[in-house]
Amino acid sequence: MALLLLIGNKNYSSWSLRPWIAMKVAGIAFAEQVISLDAGDFQERVRKISATGKVPALADGETQVWESLAILEYLAEKFPKAALWPAEQGARAHARAIAAEMHAGFTPLRRHYPMNVKRPVKRRAPTDEVVPHIGRIDAMWKDCRSRFGQGGPFLFGAFGAADAMYAPVVSRFHTYGVEVSPVSRAYMEAVMGLPAWAEWYAAAVQEPWVLPSDEVDWPAVLEV
Repeated sequence: MALLLLIGNKNYSSWSLRPWIAMKVAGIAFAEQVISLDAGDFQERVRKISATGKVPALADGETQVWESLAILEYLAEKFPKAALWPAEQGARAHARAIAAEMHAGFTPLRRHYPMNVKRPVKRRAPTDEVVPHIGRIDAMWKDCRSRFGQGGPFLFGAFGAADAMYAPVVSRFHTYGVEVSPVSRAYMEAVMGLPAWAEWYAAAVQEPWVLPSDEVDWPAVLEV
């Protein structure tokens, strides 16, 4: 039985992007089901797989996994050849630490810069609360590229779970014209150059749904 990944709108659902892009880049076969976050029966449909009623959620036969980081850990165990975590112990520990940091933190940044793939690139100045988060992520990316990135253009060389966790941040920084270092900008370009990124983007811009809560220019809806 094929894996089933339940996700929200590709335009807005940052958490859904994480396991989706990891599986695509790793070549893990799966079926996807998109449910708009504002669907009237969203909770009813999602709770068939996710106990929290939130996306993303993964079904593998009778096994059900929710929360993006937990899904990535499950996939890493089920598909060890995908090498979603670095092989070297120290690098692997660091990758897990920054993945967990992303999963649990940066709430002000998420709120100020909601993921919105359709929005044209237009700078939105950060608030005082958000500035330290941008600095932390920029420093983190530079550190990973310097210490662990010799084998490729991503945080730990090859694309992996840590990159998947930060893929929505790449989208946010790009959309809102967030200024980062040249090293981080090069990293963002590498992520956005992935065929999987282009596939997600192409699907997102075709979606009909508009969620006012994620449109920072509301009541205007800016679309590419």
